Amino acid sequence: MMIAENGYPRLHALNISKDPLDDDGRPKRTGTMWTASAHIITAVIGSGVLSLAWAMAQLGWIAGPVVMILFSFVTYYTSTLLASCYRTGDPVTGKRNYTYMDAVKSSLGGQMFKICGTVQYVNLFGIAIGYTIASAISMMAVKRSNCHHKNGLTGSCKVNSNPFMVAFGVAEILLSQIPDFDQLWWLSTVAAVMSFTYSSAGLGLGIAKVAENKQILGSSTGITVGLVTESAAITPIQKVRRVFQALGNIAFAYSYSIILIEIQDTIKSPPSEVETMKVANRFSVAVTTLFYMLCACFGYAAFGDSSPGNLLTATGLNPYWLLDVANVAVVLHLVGAYQVFSQPIFAFVEDQAARRFPDSRFVNKEIKIRLPGSGDKGLNMFRLVWRTGFVVVSTTISILVPFFNDIVGLLGAIGFWPLTVYFPIEMYIAGRKIVRWSGKWVLLKLLSMGCLMITVAAAAGSIAGIVDDLKASKGL
Repeated sequence: MMIAENGYPRLHALNISKDPLDDDGRPKRTGTMWTASAHIITAVIGSGVLSLAWAMAQLGWIAGPVVMILFSFVTYYTSTLLASCYRTGDPVTGKRNYTYMDAVKSSLGGQMFKICGTVQYVNLFGIAIGYTIASAISMMAVKRSNCHHKNGLTGSCKVNSNPFMVAFGVAEILLSQIPDFDQLWWLSTVAAVMSFTYSSAGLGLGIAKVAENKQILGSSTGITVGLVTESAAITPIQKVRRVFQALGNIAFAYSYSIILIEIQDTIKSPPSEVETMKVANRFSVAVTTLFYMLCACFGYAAFGDSSPGNLLTATGLNPYWLLDVANVAVVLHLVGAYQVFSQPIFAFVEDQAARRFPDSRFVNKEIKIRLPGSGDKGLNMFRLVWRTGFVVVSTTISILVPFFNDIVGLLGAIGFWPLTVYFPIEMYIAGRKIVRWSGKWVLLKLLSMGCLMITVAAAAGSIAGIVDDLKASKGL
């Protein structure tokens, strides 16, 4: 992906052809159902897949698959509603909306545009924290895996996450200062290859572990009350909290609405972009759900109630080298993904600062620095201080709250209802002028309220999990 002028992700396919031009004066779009599906699958399959075995362990063999299928249906349906908002007015000749935020502004107005932007930026900041934690966990897993390989599974292989988080933060500080980071076209390709590498490796390792065990672990209701974990026995309240948190983990794995409009903006017409996108949504959600079900089910079958929060950190997975390759792929993916998801925040703050302080040399002056082999590069002091501060804050929070599943669950809760459900439904109602209290209006509102309840439950479960883990880490 690239970053558009307004700070939001933009796909490279926009610039594939220079002539002729489309109806909006932009280069002719050449995307198809297959390229759109590829973009969606690449965007969806990521680090969220690593927590699905743990989520399945909380829900069990009955509720787990059912919940995942329900999330897939809701995601598909609301994504279809969102796709219909690509053009304002006529679905064939209406004005194009190039980003999710453009669609919100044209359909719901400026106030909702600001609210949506706030939710997006909070979610993106949270993702930066989550990626810092996930990368550190993978680096720790590599070191721990090699230690076990050398000293045996019974050997002491304790690893501190803080140095790895600091190292990740230092790398992000350096990367965040690269001018025109959005022009690194190869980043999307590397990210796609890495995400499929560790996702496929996780699935393969889970299958190998089931074959090694020669039995399928797990139960119909998930983790049992009274089970002794690393900290204490599972209480009934903790069981409920973990179930709610699992909902957030699954929601996070399905999040891609934020870039759906951008993907749709790469599709050629005729047929209309909406029709092509509906088919792409159906195909990609089906493929993603199948892959997620395989990863979650084989991971749960391999480890049962003791399924780890991150599948690639499980003890006893073999071969060691494949586990190391998978975790290295996670780190490489997240190093770039952190920048992709942080660039919109960087662009927004820097644009606002330039507008408010047009005469400030600190904010606007570019200092030319000549780098060997790279020519002159611009260094902006405000950008240096602001982006460094952003990375320092996200890294510090990650060190203070290094709980992968809790953070992933909270991120899933924050982003699921407002971005995947509420705004698409409200934009669809406004764009199609659906009459208030009509049958369709009532059903859409009920769907939105039901998903809001799931979001609240997932957020509550994740926050409670953070509190419990903080108490456990401090010995309270």
